[in-house]
Amino acid sequence: MSGGPIDPAKTALVTIDLTNDFLHPDGAYGRAGQGTPELAALPGRVAPILPVLRDKGGVFVSVQFTIEHVRGRPFLIAPHLKELRPFLKEGDFAPDSWGNKAVDELLPPDVEIEKVAYSAFYQTRMEHVLQGLGIDTLVVAGIVTNGGVASTVRDAHMRGYRIILLTDGCGAFKSDVHDATLVSLGSVVEQETCADFLARPELAS
Repeated sequence: MSGGPIDPAKTALVTIDLTNDFLHPDGAYGRAGQGTPELAALPGRVAPILPVLRDKGGVFVSVQFTIEHVRGRPFLIAPHLKELRPFLKEGDFAPDSWGNKAVDELLPPDVEIEKVAYSAFYQTRMEHVLQGLGIDTLVVAGIVTNGGVASTVRDAHMRGYRIILLTDGCGAFKSDVHDATLVSLGSVVEQETCADFLARPELAS
């Protein structure tokens, strides 16, 4: 799938879960030895887009998986996620914590959206914010391609947004899973590398 020019002022860069608890060595996944160099490299490829898009009137939305922690009660996480990630502990991915924030290369976002499941649209204010800002195009990056990224772009497609997926701005724990997901999403998103997106004439000075 391919499209024409974008209107940068109606475009949002949306990152999915490029946060400290996922990517930083001292975050929840890093402590458990679950990080990978390939995933850690993603923010560095995405970050150059931020000042260019902002200069043309676009915005940056950081979407961040969040676990609610209530004193005296087990932290609130879906049972299947707790089973998949038994290393998560009290305080991980807590709202407004260091671990819950975007990594340093991407700070500060224009908007932060806390999510509780895979999709950025599920039980969040995502659609309210995008509509209020007049956004019609989403440029999406993040992790994992087959999880939060895929769920978010499919939900965005159902809501009528144009989606440009940054193929080298996304990643999964296995490269073959990443590649297969890109193929499966080909009918609902346009796909470009970060460099190709930056080379768009609409973003030229």
